[in-house]
Amino acid sequence: MRVNLSAVERRVDTLPKRRTVKKLWQAAWLLKAVTLMDLTTLSADDTAGRVSRLCAKARAPVRSDLLQALGWGERPLTTAAVCVYHEMVPVARAALAGTGIAVAAVSTGFPAGLSPFELRLEEIRRSVQAGATEIDVVISRRHVLTSDWRALYREVRTFREACGSVHMKTILGTGQLGSIGKVAKAALIAMMAGSDFIKTSTGMEPLNATLPVSLVMMRMIREFSERTGRKCGFKPAGGISDAKTALAYLMLVKEELGDEWLAPEGFRFGASRLLGDIERQLEHQVTGRYSAAHRHPLG
Repeated sequence: MRVNLSAVERRVDTLPKRRTVKKLWQAAWLLKAVTLMDLTTLSADDTAGRVSRLCAKARAPVRSDLLQALGWGERPLTTAAVCVYHEMVPVARAALAGTGIAVAAVSTGFPAGLSPFELRLEEIRRSVQAGATEIDVVISRRHVLTSDWRALYREVRTFREACGSVHMKTILGTGQLGSIGKVAKAALIAMMAGSDFIKTSTGMEPLNATLPVSLVMMRMIREFSERTGRKCGFKPAGGISDAKTALAYLMLVKEELGDEWLAPEGFRFGASRLLGDIERQLEHQVTGRYSAAHRHPLG
């Protein structure tokens, strides 16, 4: 498998210049982005109160007066999921009861993935028992760095079995994999092993989601889908904090994978700061002015 990095970079460099949306069309795309978002809190000082407030924001991510001014009507608007550590799964589950919003738990020694293997499996099982509807697992980067592809396959396959019927997202940690070619191989193997989603990063690495890496992963998803008939989702995470960047990702998904992937089952944003900027852009569409960030708190 070979990846032409120069061609990849040329492809993504032209994207913002060729694809722009303005006015109400931009507002519509940004509302779509809200529905594809995994609101996340993964801090050492997380509390039940913070998680509950984040869940309240997931249930009502955009102020009702802005939605009315944009002609949204009475339709519900929520984010796709709330992502938390295992300890906060029961809190999130209670706060989101009856909404259809997924509860995602990071697992397998997140973010490094270096805890003992049996403990990583037990962490998955306990999060599933606690009520998580999605599990975000992290791979052992050393398998990719040493090109031990069979070990990577066995690891992800074992995670898949521990998840049972629960939705599994596999975090590759692309900023730590050494080369774009290894990112492509790791993405393909993660899908072969049964991943429902492949995700760029934990959000805690020095280098997280980028458009070139995302393009390569999308191409792998497309090739895997064409060969097997099985759809795998894509989730960029880390570093996506403004509406302009979110629009670029949505355009790339539409062009590379098609409209079928522009749904929570096919694409997610791993971001929290992004929502505040999207709300600011929506208020600008309604009022013609940019508001202060504190007018759109996360919780």
